[in-house]
Amino acid sequence: MASITGFGGAFLRADDPEALAAWYAEHLGLPRTHGVFELAQSAERAPVVLAFFARDEASFPAAQPVMLNLQVDDLDGMLDRLAAAEVPVDPERPTYDGIGRFGWFTDPEGNRVELWQPA
Repeated sequence: MASITGFGGAFLRADDPEALAAWYAEHLGLPRTHGVFELAQSAERAPVVLAFFARDEASFPAAQPVMLNLQVDDLDGMLDRLAAAEVPVDPERPTYDGIGRFGWFTDPEGNRVELWQPA
């Protein structure tokens, strides 16, 4: 039987896709290849998760159909760097036992993005 073997990607609509991609490259250090970001996973990394939320879930704006969750190795360092660049950063940084720490920022297109530092 065929099965899903990993995370294939996430796609967001944007008013200016090139400018938004350049912003992600600059502020998050993501490498671009042929206009897309390729994020390889390794045995040392936490698994990529696909989760479904109720339409009235308050984790991200109801008008936003998708939220990215990006794994980071230093949540505070990343969020502090984004805040220093005047990127809107949510002050909340909760920790969940056995799962890790979470934080959020808003990109220039108004998308809420979640950062996760695995436990």
